[in-house]
Amino acid sequence: MKAPAAPAERRLAPTALMLGNFVTGCSVIGPAGMLHELSAGLDVSIRDAGLLITFGAVVLCVGSPATAWLTSRIERRTLLVATLAVFAVTNAASAFVSSYAMLLALRLVMLAIGALYTPQAAGTASLIVRPEKRGSTIAYIFLGWSLAAAVGLPLITFIASRYGFRAAYGAIGAVACLSALLLAWRLPGGLLGERVDLKTWASVGRNRMILLLLLITTLQMSGQFVVFTFMGPLLAKLTGAGPDAIGLVFAIYGAFGFVGIAIATQIVDRWGAYKSSLLFTSLLFAGVGGWALGAGNYALMAASVVVWGLGFASTNSMQQVRLVAAAPALASASVSLNTSVLYIGQALGSAIGGVLYARGLLHASGFVAAGFVALALMTVMFTRRMPVAKS
Repeated sequence: MKAPAAPAERRLAPTALMLGNFVTGCSVIGPAGMLHELSAGLDVSIRDAGLLITFGAVVLCVGSPATAWLTSRIERRTLLVATLAVFAVTNAASAFVSSYAMLLALRLVMLAIGALYTPQAAGTASLIVRPEKRGSTIAYIFLGWSLAAAVGLPLITFIASRYGFRAAYGAIGAVACLSALLLAWRLPGGLLGERVDLKTWASVGRNRMILLLLLITTLQMSGQFVVFTFMGPLLAKLTGAGPDAIGLVFAIYGAFGFVGIAIATQIVDRWGAYKSSLLFTSLLFAGVGGWALGAGNYALMAASVVVWGLGFASTNSMQQVRLVAAAPALASASVSLNTSVLYIGQALGSAIGGVLYARGLLHASGFVAAGFVALALMTVMFTRRMPVAKS
C-alpha cells in the first residue's frame, strides 16, 4: 500500500534515502577513521577503541531483524526520519563524552535503533519505483555507503587528526540532522511495507537460496573487517604511513567503492544479479588477496585497495538485489536479516582482527581476510544453478 507521490518526489526520494545511508555508514564505520585519537583521548588501547565497531556490530545484528518485526506497521517516512534524528542526537552527544564507557553506551543505543535504516531504506525503494527499476534503485541507494567510505571516512580521519574525535562526532551529527530534514521533505508519505510476523521468519528459514545468500554476506563482511577495522593502524605499523597517507587510502577505498557500485547500478538489470555478484566478489577477493601479498609496501597496499574498493559495496548491493528476487514476498524480512548477518560479519571480522593486531600478527590478518572472501566466492558459484523460490 502506498500513497501517490508527485513526480519530483519520486525522482528525489531515492537520493534522500541514499544520503541517509551515507549517515548510517559514517556512524557505523566512523571509529575506524579515528582509532588513534579515540585511544589517546579516552585513555584506552587501539584494540579497545576497535571494540566500538565490534560491540556495535553485535547490537546491529540483533537489532536489524528485531526492529524489522517491531516497526513493520509504521509508516516509512515517519520511521526513517525518526531514525536519522536518533543518529543526529547520539552523534552530537558523543562529542561531549568524558569516558570510553559513556561513548560505548551512546553508540550501542544509537545502533540499536539505527539498525533498521539500511534494510528499511532498501524495502522502501521497492515501493516507489517500477519493478523493472528495483535492482538499479537499490544499488543506487547503497551508493550512500560508498560515499561514507569515499568521502565520509577520509574527512573523519582529517577532522579527528587535526581537531580531535569530538569534532568528528559533531560533524557526523550535523550531517545527520540535515539528512533527516531532506528525507522528511522528499520521501512520499503513506508508504507501508509488508507486515513481518512469525510465519515470515519461518518461510525465510525454509528457503535454501536465502540462507546461502545470507552465508555469502557473512563471509564477505567477516573477511573485509579483519583488515578494515584496523586499516589505519596496520598501514602505520607496516609502512610508517601518517594520518594523511592513511586518509588517502580510505579515500581510494571509498572512491573506487563508489565507482564499483555505479557500475553495478548500470549493469545489474542487463547482466542479472548472479553474474554481477560473481564479478564483484571476484574483485573483492583479488583486492584483499593483493593486500595480503603486498603487506609492508604502501604502494602495493594502496593499489590493492583500488581493486578491493570496486567490490566492497557493490557485493552487498547485489546481495540485496538477489534476496529481493529470490522471494519478493519475503523481502522485508530477508533484507533485514541480510543487514543482520552483515553486522555479524563485521563483529566476527573485527574481533579476529583485534586479536591478530594485539598479538602482532599484522601480516597474517590479510591472509585470514582473503580466506573468508575465498569461501564467499565459492558459495556464490554454488548458487548459480539453484532454483529461485516464488514465495
